[in-house]
Amino acid sequence: MALVVMKFGGSSVADATKIKLVASRVIEKKKAGNKVVVVVSAPGDTTDDLLSMAENITSNPPERELDMLLATGEMISISLLAMAINSMGQKAISLTGPQAGIVAGTNYTRARVKKVNPNKIKSMLAKDNIVIVAGFQALNAKGDITTLGRGGSDLTAVVLAAGLQADFCEIYSDVEGVFTTDPRLVTDARKIEYISYDEMLELAGSGAQVLQSRSIEVAKKFGVQIYAKSTFSQNQGTIITSEENIRRRKMEALLVSGIAFDKNQVKFTIIDLPDIPGVAAKVFSKLAKVGVNVDMIIQSAAVNKKNDISFTVSKQEMKKTQIELDKLAQELNASEVVCDEHVAKVSVVGIGMKSHAGVAGKMFEVLHKKGINIEMISTSEIKISCIVDERDLRTAVDELHKGFGLSRKNRSLYEKI
Repeated sequence: MALVVMKFGGSSVADATKIKLVASRVIEKKKAGNKVVVVVSAPGDTTDDLLSMAENITSNPPERELDMLLATGEMISISLLAMAINSMGQKAISLTGPQAGIVAGTNYTRARVKKVNPNKIKSMLAKDNIVIVAGFQALNAKGDITTLGRGGSDLTAVVLAAGLQADFCEIYSDVEGVFTTDPRLVTDARKIEYISYDEMLELAGSGAQVLQSRSIEVAKKFGVQIYAKSTFSQNQGTIITSEENIRRRKMEALLVSGIAFDKNQVKFTIIDLPDIPGVAAKVFSKLAKVGVNVDMIIQSAAVNKKNDISFTVSKQEMKKTQIELDKLAQELNASEVVCDEHVAKVSVVGIGMKSHAGVAGKMFEVLHKKGINIEMISTSEIKISCIVDERDLRTAVDELHKGFGLSRKNRSLYEKI
């Protein structure tokens, strides 16, 4: 008898019809001889609706109270799904994140999971229950309910799979798995059969909205193999696993596995900073103290003992960043701070880059042929990212997808540059 953790996203439980469909799939898994733990998100756009309600009350809600509010969304899902399963003749019990033994740190809104005490879940499974757990939430050290950040239900599923030593962790959504790029933007995007933890981390961190990146980090740490599937299809999805497992199946890894993009980017440039030691440290330590997460950074060569620093942040952190940089510009005698909201990031990702040169050259050549200017560049061992004008993003993604042979027509394991 296997132990399976199944996670269903908000689109899968958006209304009564979909909740009943999810209940049927869960019961089917139970009748196949498995013990089943189910993690669910808030229905549909409930979380966004709750955030909007809070903003109508105050522009700066206390984070503790915001978590209390947002946690109610998942409670709607778990109770309704438990009712649906019970009405179909199977035993089910719903648990909040704290009741399920998920313990987090002291932070609110983006708390980090510290430990999982699975004893209550185990006792409910022993009584032949299907256990339904509210995703996205945990109990913090102060005894308060807290939330795990956007996509936190993915993290809930993976930490429970790790804590319970589950045989399978299945993540269900409204798409059939991980694609070579967003199929809504590129109709010829191909579903990926297997992808490594590191590739999935880079894709998620580069804008691919498939799985929360923190959930992938935990999956890699504890060896939790993830099956990304569609709630509304029986087709095989994508298996997210170790690079070693992928190489066992293929003689060569794909040179590039996917193209990710992120429109949620803002570029800041601080002009004419003094070219002296400690200036960059002062800028970025100040931003870190106010919780700004900086992505790409580039510094120009010094001219007349002055230089410029450009970097990107998410649009949600634009106002906070602008306030801090205006203060710093005065303090450091910089000329001005320039903010550009009309940029986007496009990235190519693939473990095949580790052993083959020339990916950067090919990427730049593809963009050059379409007249797309590259404003910033960053690289890692398996990723190359470029900042481009947002008006060029669609063309950039489409051309890079074709240029690296990622369409459904091209299924070769290895393509030379």
